[in-house]
Amino acid sequence: MPPTLASLVHHSALKLTVRAGEDRLDVPVRWVHASELADPVPYMEGGELLLITALKLDAEDPKAMRRYVKRLVGAGVVGLGFAVGVNYDEIPKALVDTAAEEGLPLLEVPRRTPFLAISKAVSAAIAADQYRSVTAGFAAQRELTRQALTDGPEGLLAALASQVDGWAALYDTSGAVVATAPEWAGRRAARLTADVERLRERPAPASSVVGGPDNEDRVELHSLGTGRRPKAALAVGTAAALGTAERYAVHSAIALLTLTTERSRSLQAAEQRIGAAVLRMLLAGQPDHARAVAGDLFGRLLDAPFRVIVGEGGTADRDPLAGLAEVMESAAARSGEAVLVVPEGPQGPHPSERLVVLAVDGGAAVEACREYAAALEAERASSDVQEQGGDDEPVVGLSAPAGPIAAAAAYKQAEQALSVARRRGRVFVEHEQLAAGSVLPLLADDAVRAFADGLLRPLSEHDATGRGDLVASLRAWLSRHGQWDAAAADLGVHRHTLRYRMRRVEEILGRSLDDPDVRMELWLALKATAAAE
Repeated sequence: MPPTLASLVHHSALKLTVRAGEDRLDVPVRWVHASELADPVPYMEGGELLLITALKLDAEDPKAMRRYVKRLVGAGVVGLGFAVGVNYDEIPKALVDTAAEEGLPLLEVPRRTPFLAISKAVSAAIAADQYRSVTAGFAAQRELTRQALTDGPEGLLAALASQVDGWAALYDTSGAVVATAPEWAGRRAARLTADVERLRERPAPASSVVGGPDNEDRVELHSLGTGRRPKAALAVGTAAALGTAERYAVHSAIALLTLTTERSRSLQAAEQRIGAAVLRMLLAGQPDHARAVAGDLFGRLLDAPFRVIVGEGGTADRDPLAGLAEVMESAAARSGEAVLVVPEGPQGPHPSERLVVLAVDGGAAVEACREYAAALEAERASSDVQEQGGDDEPVVGLSAPAGPIAAAAAYKQAEQALSVARRRGRVFVEHEQLAAGSVLPLLADDAVRAFADGLLRPLSEHDATGRGDLVASLRAWLSRHGQWDAAAADLGVHRHTLRYRMRRVEEILGRSLDDPDVRMELWLALKATAAAE
């Protein structure tokens, strides 16, 4: 405990006597200051015990003393020591009464007690308190280290909560609560996810304080990690501000949790190289070699159906896929899944950064990918300026479920889905959606429309002269699979009229309608033109 006025009064060598403010002696004393100035307030910081002899004060004037004491109280002075036997044989009544009215502790200092003795006593008490705090901090550090080594982050949190007489919580990269101590703190920790997310937007190390006197507790938030984006966050809730010993414990916990949650750069790079090698072997049709290299690190992933996710978007200065990788890795870690994440540089003619992920089919990582993409879609939809399809816009394709033998096919599926997503201005497309849907949305491509316009333009120009309706006749004839009577009935004309129109189509286009490829191209051209109208 830091020194207080009560501890000074009970100090046998000082012989101090309380003359006013007996009920406020438990206030801590930050320092001792002697001043004979009529107004020492400009030189005070608050928390001091002020020592005077009243050499330049009219201590017997009630009005002067009232002004003097009020100034001291307003400056945060915790006590006033008055030396008797120097200028006054006893403390004047005006000062005693004013100190009692303002609640300022007033101590009588006998002539034989020098001010220096009081300063030494306070200094020694402060030093002893700091030594106890440092010793307690080292003891807390040893205990936290032991718990971290034996029980992991959960044990460390439990030890930290005990040290600060409060609660502690650990958050992952997505801001979700990973562990709390004690268990009842889980609900309180969950209410701070928004504050944790704001903290994560700041470069590490960062900290903030939420809550306060009006709330149930005071909470300190600290980011964990050494990179540009924090890897995790620590919350510490207490009823009051942390003391020196508690502060040592929190700083030790931050260092230990950073070591347990932040892998070394060399280890992370090695894991990425192994993952890249496993991916290359799978795509080269060497599943046995891939399984051997994967070992315990990625081996579980190859034992079950997995999905291949290919993402593109961003540049060296801006990588919007980094958030996707973090979300998927965090979700996989929480559920105990294996996930293979391979960041790549720009591929081929596209200057965008690229990301390839293998994740368990139906697992938490794949679901986290869907949710993340849905959030990006919503953000893009609500934006006033939508520049879809740019190189820095994230685009993600998801394959159908596959195994190690079909990894190359799954990779192509993911790339196909990604290509469709880019063409449609979407963030995320699943390959299964393409198989279950229609080919018609693919005709919205500008190149397809240009081909359709060029192919059908001679017929449209003929119809514009009013000499027939060849485009509509062609559409009816193709939709009826070349059945003359049915198509003529749809048009409301005689079948001989329809036969004449189809001969004119062949003459104008210079193509035979007996060729199935010609009929297919004309039908797709008609569909593309209709989709554009």
